[in-house]
Amino acid sequence: MKKILVIGSLNLDMVAVVDHAPAVGETVLCSNMQLIPGGKGANQAYAAAALGGDTTILGAVGADSYAELLKESLCRSGADISRLITRPDSSTGIAVITVNRDGDNSILVISGANASLMPEDIERNRPLLEACDLVILQMEIPLETVLYSAKLAKELGKLVLLDPAPVPKHFPEELYHYVDLLKPNETELSMLTGMEQIDARLEEAAAWVHGKGCQNLIVTLGEKGLYLDSVQEGACRIPARKVAAVDTTAAGDTFTAALAVKLMEGAGLKEAAEFANLASSIVVTRKGAQSSIPSREEVELLRA
Repeated sequence: MKKILVIGSLNLDMVAVVDHAPAVGETVLCSNMQLIPGGKGANQAYAAAALGGDTTILGAVGADSYAELLKESLCRSGADISRLITRPDSSTGIAVITVNRDGDNSILVISGANASLMPEDIERNRPLLEACDLVILQMEIPLETVLYSAKLAKELGKLVLLDPAPVPKHFPEELYHYVDLLKPNETELSMLTGMEQIDARLEEAAAWVHGKGCQNLIVTLGEKGLYLDSVQEGACRIPARKVAAVDTTAAGDTFTAALAVKLMEGAGLKEAAEFANLASSIVVTRKGAQSSIPSREEVELLRA
């Protein structure tokens, strides 16, 4: 089985369900808060393993109880956590998430140990990159580490999948050359390209991405489905599966992971995107991050 390596963040999500997200200066009351394992890197590793991928995660956590909760959850999914780095002088990352009555979320991330994952940590774990077939990256770890990881993976001949979230203020153009597949949502694509009304300019935005050196783009568009544009495979739109959204947390991470799993199974980009579309459609019908991620069997039932 081909191997997936996720290099990224691990956070404990503190989730509060509210009537609406607070405005500046406003206090909003809620009845309770849940502690849920999350973080974009951890979510993607959990989802990839739960969906049948041979998955290892490389990241950093603190020496605290939050880290233990994260490790326990990842182990349940089947992900390999043996290369996680423990920082005794840092806390585990935390995300404070408010979810409104429509299921949309707002997230505040306290990076903690995630901010300590440096290029030298990646270099020390070079054998992991040598042994894998695909590397998944996001942007909740230092930008220099993302860039180093992508460049090294590309030099080693690995497939590089980047979820550019959260989009940094200064996105290094060099990074596009090391990315085989870029997977933003429409807001992130707008931030990357500087284009407004991105849904009406997807072909133009895709040409911009291709011109930067990345040959494959998949844009998730929420209830409008997704747009795929590949230099090799062409362009198409895939409609969303109609569901009643409860919570969108981890939907994008699950999409990314599902995409990676199917690509490692030999699927083409369109088939992989259709599978990922189904997997993420299940996530939004449930509350939480990793707790909302489906099994492979659940996704396959939708394909039957």
